[in-house]
Amino acid sequence: MGLVETKLAIIPGAGGTQRLPRTIGVSLAKELIFSARIVDGEEAKSIGLISHVVEQNEAGDAAYRRALALAREFLPQGPVAMRDLYGNIFLGIVFGVNDELLLCSLQTIPTKDRIEGLLAFKEKRPPRYKGE
Repeated sequence: MGLVETKLAIIPGAGGTQRLPRTIGVSLAKELIFSARIVDGEEAKSIGLISHVVEQNEAGDAAYRRALALAREFLPQGPVAMRDLYGNIFLGIVFGVNDELLLCSLQTIPTKDRIEGLLAFKEKRPPRYKGE
């Protein structure tokens, strides 16, 4: 994994100069961009660039299987909140914490799923979300 554009005398695109500093910090982002150094999975994880490193299996689908395991963890959550959270995480970075918290609240307060989640918690049972 690396930003090789510097070796080609061009500026990294696809958000490399905007997203990378926000993800791993300005100093380390500059080092990687200026050097065009390729990092392996272990280093990428240690600097916070990726979340998981998996050993490849015989079928060649270890990353896919890890992604499925994560998806299974996400699946039980309220679908309306999950849909809106994805974009709100980025909005929180751009606009700040208070604006993002207000936006999240406004999106989920009127939903039936929110009521179901609260009831399920109170009744100590798994929620049965409907995406409403």
